[in-house]
Amino acid sequence: MENSGDYSRTEPLKLTVPDASYGRRLDQILAEALPQHSRNRLQTWVREGCVLVEGKVENEPKRKMLGGERLLVTELHDARTLPEQPEDIPLNVVFEDETLLVINKPAGLVVHPGSGNWSGTLMNALLHHVPGISAVPRAGIVHRLDKETSGLLVVAKTLEAQTDLVRQLQARTVRRVYLAIAAGAMMTGGGVDSPIGRHPVQRVKMAVVPESRGGKPAMTWFRIMEKFAYCTYIECSLETGRTHQIRVHLASINHPLVGDQVYGKANPKLPAFPRQALHATRLGLVHPLTGLKMQWEVPMPEDMRNLLDSLRGG
Repeated sequence: MENSGDYSRTEPLKLTVPDASYGRRLDQILAEALPQHSRNRLQTWVREGCVLVEGKVENEPKRKMLGGERLLVTELHDARTLPEQPEDIPLNVVFEDETLLVINKPAGLVVHPGSGNWSGTLMNALLHHVPGISAVPRAGIVHRLDKETSGLLVVAKTLEAQTDLVRQLQARTVRRVYLAIAAGAMMTGGGVDSPIGRHPVQRVKMAVVPESRGGKPAMTWFRIMEKFAYCTYIECSLETGRTHQIRVHLASINHPLVGDQVYGKANPKLPAFPRQALHATRLGLVHPLTGLKMQWEVPMPEDMRNLLDSLRGG
């Protein structure tokens, strides 16, 4: 990848490889010296020519060190990962300190700029709410909610917090619980353990795809909260965080979300609802700075409450 005007570099960091690190890989040494950055990010910097060993560019992250080498590390930031302008978009802040920001996202708000949504996103709002967050890749966003899914989402305000949260997500220790209204009368709770990948034909969709064809492991648990004639109110817990995971898994067992225009099917017996009936109600994690276990919970929004009332005959 060429170094163009889309990239910016900070002042180089001077490091020395410890003598005790004889025979160890360059990326391992960098990961220990710069724990605020992920291994993947450091490997990218090496490949992009951002690391000098004894004054010479080293492009191989796996290069073995002898010990005592002088390193010059230049942090590389991709300006294309950030939108151009912060925007004064109101945020429903559930929790905030110097490290974390927990948001109750409304349905209809896009999390990250992308095709057709280059402004008016959560990222634009974050850049206005926390100006310093522009120094953190993706403005601190470590996981997403679909545009039409409401509920809790955590944002890292520092590089160190972002790296820690990504590791927690990878270790599957972040607890995420959703409330949903699914089509059909579900008989019992249970789980769906099916890999998810890009749909083989409709590339804008996800699907249950064998791991041999690129699917990634995905596990969703659900329990029944309330039954109706043609719908079921359920609580879903994620062990993994694949794109559209709950929507894909429920559709795969013939219980798509009410209102899901992508994975559901037209059914005159179902109540009309303008979005997928899905709300991220509970979020639990370990605070990156204090090490304390924290949990937040928000009730479902008014539109889903009204939907439940209508199903109850209220």
